[in-house]
Amino acid sequence: MATPTSLLLSLTTLLSLLLPSLSSKLTIPLSPFPKPPSTDLLQSLNFHATASVSRARHIKNPKKSSHPCPSTKVPLFPHSYGGYSVSLHFGTPPQTSPFIMDTGSSLVWFPCTKRYTCSKCQFPNIDPSKIPAFIPELSSSSKFVVCKNPKCAWIFGPEVQSKCQNCNDSTTQNCSQACPGYMLQYGSGTTAGILLSESLNFPEKIVPDFLVGCSVFSSLQPAGIAGFGRGPQSLPAQMGLSKFSYCLVSHKFDDTPQSSDLVLYTATISSAQKNETKAQSSIYTPFRKNPGSPNSAFREYYYIMLRKIIVGKKHVKIPYKFLVPGAHGNGGTIVDSGSTYTFMEKPVFEAVAKEFELQMANYTRAKDLENRTGLSPCFDISREEKLEFPDLVFQFKGGAKMELPFTNYFSLVSSSGVVCLTIVTDGVVGPGGNGGPAIILGNYQQQNFFVEYDLERERFGFRKQSCK
Repeated sequence: MATPTSLLLSLTTLLSLLLPSLSSKLTIPLSPFPKPPSTDLLQSLNFHATASVSRARHIKNPKKSSHPCPSTKVPLFPHSYGGYSVSLHFGTPPQTSPFIMDTGSSLVWFPCTKRYTCSKCQFPNIDPSKIPAFIPELSSSSKFVVCKNPKCAWIFGPEVQSKCQNCNDSTTQNCSQACPGYMLQYGSGTTAGILLSESLNFPEKIVPDFLVGCSVFSSLQPAGIAGFGRGPQSLPAQMGLSKFSYCLVSHKFDDTPQSSDLVLYTATISSAQKNETKAQSSIYTPFRKNPGSPNSAFREYYYIMLRKIIVGKKHVKIPYKFLVPGAHGNGGTIVDSGSTYTFMEKPVFEAVAKEFELQMANYTRAKDLENRTGLSPCFDISREEKLEFPDLVFQFKGGAKMELPFTNYFSLVSSSGVVCLTIVTDGVVGPGGNGGPAIILGNYQQQNFFVEYDLERERFGFRKQSCK
């Protein structure tokens, strides 16, 4: 998840860059990200393991700073650096930009202006100098978000208006002082810019006055971010979605043109849709809001109530404090499409990994590859004629069970026949190590599941489904 902090760039410099440039059901395709810096499989796995842990550290320690059609479909594309992207159209006339679909953050932002710079963005198939950037001066609907605009407070909180020094008179609605510049931190990088009001365009509808970030600087970000979290600035909140759903095609960590659909529902769910959902046999578990401070960034996450982790036939013993967020907001499980591998707090991970080790004791450990990939445990299966792996099941409140296919929690990491568990931990202890969600359900474990975020009825649904 990303949250604003003080700008690394001064606001004066940022504005000097930007001022000359300014004058029901929806379905969107998702794509995976570009390849990590190396095409070597072991380095690739290590990249995704490290990135997932980095993402988890950030999520666990965030810093807060017309008549609709029933639905719209947008293609989702998988990428080699572990995420899924959609193309969105902003401006008048529309300009198209790719966005990473991220349920762990809320602001929607794009690379912006002819001066956009991306540091450390030398991904395969990505030329940092050619990352598509939105040009505000080419859009007649592009406007600065001013300091007194309530949407400015969506990012910086209500106290920001007390800092609008030139807007403290009775003509506040006409105040032209811009909302402060933002800086967002993600597990894998940062971005900085200023807020715009723009038109978001779909074939079925236009969403006017959409709050979007115009970023002039980023690091380690090969595309913009489409925040699908629970904050008021997120795409679902600004569009008034009743629910959204997706089905993630399998990760091959390449930039395949194959895609699946992200579906945006912008109307109340009808009886027909309810019957259709029931007929398709999705199972549901309720969302739970984090009990921490109302201003806590944890409130933007989608918490689900994981109750049991089952390996084989064995219920792994997980202390209750890791399964349910406490008074200070720590603990619990969230769903995050922006994380590749599922993250578990170290005590949870160790209990799960130990159970796999016990039940797979007849396989030889491949500890050399554990060190090289950042994944553990790894097992040599090259000499086995018959392979048997323990099942992995996540059981949620209400009895809903997510029974993962073997390929969603083990990955073949060498041509010689070694498989590794694709769940990660960071081993951090002490202050800062145990805060935030204890378990983060990543997109690798969601492959080939139809996944539904029912915002109207506050529940999370899923079912196995080929996403091809």
